[in-house]
Amino acid sequence: MIHHLRAAGTSFVLDARGTAVPAVIHFGADLGELDQHALQNLAEAQRPAIGPSSIDSPLTQRIVPLMADGWSGRPGLAGYHEGTPISTLGVQHTASLRLRETRHAGLNLSLVLETIPPVVGEPDATALVAEIDIEMSAQGVVRQRLSVRNEGSSVYSLASLDATLPVPARARELLDFTGRWPRERQPQRHDLGVGTWTRDSRHGRPGHDAAFLLVAGTPGFGFRHGEIWGSHLAWSGDQRLWAEASATGHSLVGAGELIEPGEVRLATGETYRSPWLVSAWSANGLDGLAERLHGFLRSKRPLGERKLMLNTWEAVYFDHDLAKLTRLAETAASVGVERFVLDDGWMTGRTDDRRALGDWVVDASKWPDGLHTLIERVHGLGMDFGLWVEPEMVSVDSDVFRAHPEWVLSAGNAELPQSWRFQQALDLSNPEAFAHVLGQLSALLDEYPIAYLKWDQNRDLLGGSAHRQTLACYRLMDALRAQHPTLEIESCSSGGARVDLGVLERTDRVWPSDTNDSLERQSIYRYTAGLVPPEFLGVHLGAPTAHTTGRSHELSFRLATALFGHAGIEWDLTTASETELDAIRVWASLYREQRALLHSGVLVRADDVDPARQLHGIVAADAMAAIFSIVTVAATRDSAVAPVRFPGLHPDLVYRVRAVKLGEWPRVLQDAPPPWWVHGGVTLSGRVLGELGLTMPLLLPEQALVLHLAAV
Repeated sequence: MIHHLRAAGTSFVLDARGTAVPAVIHFGADLGELDQHALQNLAEAQRPAIGPSSIDSPLTQRIVPLMADGWSGRPGLAGYHEGTPISTLGVQHTASLRLRETRHAGLNLSLVLETIPPVVGEPDATALVAEIDIEMSAQGVVRQRLSVRNEGSSVYSLASLDATLPVPARARELLDFTGRWPRERQPQRHDLGVGTWTRDSRHGRPGHDAAFLLVAGTPGFGFRHGEIWGSHLAWSGDQRLWAEASATGHSLVGAGELIEPGEVRLATGETYRSPWLVSAWSANGLDGLAERLHGFLRSKRPLGERKLMLNTWEAVYFDHDLAKLTRLAETAASVGVERFVLDDGWMTGRTDDRRALGDWVVDASKWPDGLHTLIERVHGLGMDFGLWVEPEMVSVDSDVFRAHPEWVLSAGNAELPQSWRFQQALDLSNPEAFAHVLGQLSALLDEYPIAYLKWDQNRDLLGGSAHRQTLACYRLMDALRAQHPTLEIESCSSGGARVDLGVLERTDRVWPSDTNDSLERQSIYRYTAGLVPPEFLGVHLGAPTAHTTGRSHELSFRLATALFGHAGIEWDLTTASETELDAIRVWASLYREQRALLHSGVLVRADDVDPARQLHGIVAADAMAAIFSIVTVAATRDSAVAPVRFPGLHPDLVYRVRAVKLGEWPRVLQDAPPPWWVHGGVTLSGRVLGELGLTMPLLLPEQALVLHLAAV
């Protein structure tokens, strides 16, 4: 049977006739209502000719590409049964599969495949059963997950199990990401020529240099134009994303967990299940892709109102003093903060970053009454309370390490793995270590009214099983959420080294980067938001001079940058002037007024003719309102810059456009502003704003202007 999944203008067509491994015929624009006869005609129309010097049947792109089916590229499944005779080892390393069963319910497909016995007439001692789950969401997002079960008599050593999707020949350009601490998600583009583009992560987490989102598209695709196919692996451990073009004319993208030799060995009856590969198609560039992915995540993880928070890290670092923190909390409440998060430094002996990780007990010398006095004051000021933890890590100078050095995650060597930020990873796959951490965190959450955990993870693993560690981390988060259903968790990993849809299945926020430098944050937000909706992205107002770069910015630029996302403050407000505090109050009030729009609307990013000038914004789902920010990340190319066009608006609605003052107006270099600025705003149709745009003040570099649009 040929299966046709349709949603939100997208079609996914899978040919599952016969016993061959099913083939994806189409993933892209909606093909309309098609019966089986029409689908069969479609399949025949896409069936390729048989080329010279090739297999004697049409080469089609199977959903699990294998050498046995004529595919000479990277296989979707690789592994072997230990003890397999040499005569069949080559066959079994990539397997030969046939379709056994197909189940189709609504927008969900499940395929069951089995291995073909390698030797005719002999008992099958090397049997595998593979299952493929395919789901299409209401937003047209397709996700697929594979599993293999060993039904043979010997151990099966799995090398890789990757989900794949074909992309058409016109998708000749690739976009993925790289980066470093604290400069994550920097875009890079490549031509997809014959061969394989592979991005491996062996950090035990996706990493600051994670590929993040692999996009194949028509050459020159941008934020608002081009046909693209984007894929993301929903997994927080080691991983591989890849794209391959064959000399046969076939192209595909694939992804899966990066499995080290011997890491996954399946005894008889055991199953390995891959992470989800989440994919979407867009005819309207990266913003069209983001709209689908945002809707998908919002449907899976609906969030409540996103409270304005203050995090104490860059305000006090390890200097925990009740009087100072009380003054900070009082100042925070006075500007409109709704959540106060106590960061690193509260545990016994934690005076710096070289000790006390793993001992999740409140330091009695700093907190003789525990955290009760501070929390009571925070609650009395109308805020709730959050706390920093790093449950996956341990310091060598800690009570837990001295008692249990064997709990350190390692490759089994006598020596410890390389130290990283003066700490080691705790092996959470060890049941005793897991129980210890769960017990200490549960005790904290039972004793104190903690609404929020900032969950940090500050090193690569560099040893042990990233597979088992990642699953154990998920179990720990899930256990705490089950015990405390209202608890919110933020995923932080040296900033943005663990930003993925796997961790976001069980957390409420990600910290995109450790930098609060507004210029760096503009780029990081611009691309992280291509996958993650703004309400999941932490954005903080930092100090005038960023401690990660030494760069200084005016308050208006910092406020404009910290508006778009789940807003917070990370600055010692007790050092701010009254003028600065008044500006923060205006910003906080604007955030509270507009967060329903900011956290539910459609992301818009413009392709401007001048790369020094960027526009991003949020348009309400009903297009009745919007908030945009025009940002100059460098000196503009022209002295009289072109009007800014505002995409995403309803062409037939009329909008009142007004500038929003956050502290001081952004600095400009001009003899006179545009006329609409003098008059305090302008009223124009969405069609005019989208096609012709609006002239802007001549902003100096590293400035931002926020505009509010409301339909009249």
